[in-house]
Amino acid sequence: MQEFCQSQNWRFCFIGGLAVQRWGQPRFTKDADLTLLTGFGREASFVDTLLNVFPGRRADAREFALRYRVLLLKEQTGISFDIALGALPFEENCVGRATLWPVSENASLLTCSADDLIVHKAFAARDVDWSDVESILMRQGNKLNFDLIWSELRPLIELKEDPAIETRLRTLMARCL
Repeated sequence: MQEFCQSQNWRFCFIGGLAVQRWGQPRFTKDADLTLLTGFGREASFVDTLLNVFPGRRADAREFALRYRVLLLKEQTGISFDIALGALPFEENCVGRATLWPVSENASLLTCSADDLIVHKAFAARDVDWSDVESILMRQGNKLNFDLIWSELRPLIELKEDPAIETRLRTLMARCL
């Protein structure tokens, strides 16, 4: 998937469980998540290009992606991909800060930063995400840029209208740092 996105000169980065492998406590993940910058209004061309190469995991994969901004694909090796169609300023910033992570002698993956991963995970706010946030806080500690995390997360919290996210993150920070 990375090679394909690069061949298209698309801006993207891996987020989710693969990035947790890099920045937090490695755990099993059944799919690979990435943000693909499509902007608003150009999503269909990205979705159609991907669906011409990779099969969707749903019969209505195209319609689902255009409605919910997540394209669900499966690669020929059986790996499932959840591709977020990115357009928000945070997503642009996140992709811009992404760096290569050497996963083997011959391969590297472009992943989001630890700071941006905390923003992604806190915004998603599922139990597994909070567990990932805790592991990133414990492993990365004071190497994290907390000003950046808060400046990116606060607008998302306002958009989601869920102030409990900030409370929960502050509680985890107090416990882990």
